[in-house]
Amino acid sequence: MDNPFVTKGYAGPEYFCDRVKETSQLEELTTNGNNIALISPRRVGKTDLIRHLFQQPRIKDKYYTFHIDIYATSSLRDFVNVFGRTILNELKPKGKIVWERFLHLLRSLRSEITYDINNFPTWSLGLGDIEHPETTLDEIFEYLGKADKPCIVCIDEFQQITKYTESPNIEATLRTHMQKCINATFIFSGSKRHLMGEIFTSPSRPFYQSVLIMNLRPISADKYVEFAQKQFKKYGKNIESKAVEDVYNRYDAVTSCVQRLLNVLFMKTLPNQCCTDDMVEGAEEYILDLFTETYSDLLDKLPEKQREVFLAIAKEGKAKAITSRSFIKRHHLQTVSVVTAAVRSLLDKDLITEDKGVYTVYDPFFALWLHREFI
Repeated sequence: MDNPFVTKGYAGPEYFCDRVKETSQLEELTTNGNNIALISPRRVGKTDLIRHLFQQPRIKDKYYTFHIDIYATSSLRDFVNVFGRTILNELKPKGKIVWERFLHLLRSLRSEITYDINNFPTWSLGLGDIEHPETTLDEIFEYLGKADKPCIVCIDEFQQITKYTESPNIEATLRTHMQKCINATFIFSGSKRHLMGEIFTSPSRPFYQSVLIMNLRPISADKYVEFAQKQFKKYGKNIESKAVEDVYNRYDAVTSCVQRLLNVLFMKTLPNQCCTDDMVEGAEEYILDLFTETYSDLLDKLPEKQREVFLAIAKEGKAKAITSRSFIKRHHLQTVSVVTAAVRSLLDKDLITEDKGVYTVYDPFFALWLHREFI
């Protein structure tokens, strides 16, 4: 690999920073039959941690592992479609006997599965092809219960199920399946703390006290310095610890942003040279210039009232009491109801995020670009 600071997914243990304690905890808990709710903001590295966990020898050799990303789903049909397709795609490389066992139990869709020229099955179903998603879901869990190896299933962005308005009992349905499926352990990963909290800690909800809750914290600065300097050295380059600390602090330890800036700094550092702190700002400008058109389009497409509230939150950096009279007056906004509606839409669009009443722009690079261009 030409650049060790990966910006697009998990590339293997040698490119993975720290998480030794978290990986060990997850391995210990899941292999001992514990279901987990893994909660943290997006871009802190939950998905890569799960993929790293799945590569641990004890798990890789003895378990079937499935990572089900439901972020783009909006219905039970979507959920079942993604669930079934992911399982089939994970099983195909393991041999015909393995994937045939799954398809044999998938009775409701058996006639819909196609085969390629090499007689490998292909999940090419559209949403309309899944006529009875509840039945297909039963069959998927039946497979998990009867698989010839124990299974670990991660359902990523699990809070998305709260948007399945046509399936009000989805939480109870999944909880029932999970309790009956002794052969599988589940990791419910989510980035919206308040929604995940409601699902798993509210006594009135089906998942109450059904999982152990693990909150994923940012990687520490000293670990990132150690990791970055090791990677630079491996390629005959160096980087000042002060430069890594600067990058880390600029982005509040958001893993994806730290990785992206380190990627550019590594790219801009020649062999046998040292990356210094005074190179960080230039690397940041390089990234913002590349994103300018994207950010400009996103801002232009926002309705005026949402745009005004979005810019107000960006200007504050960490905005509190956003429906207070002082906040509204300070940013020349309109009424409380207008601000509330705008915030709801901005949250739905993932343009802002909220944690304990504090609102921030979700993408730190977008926030920096807004300050450069407008604030």
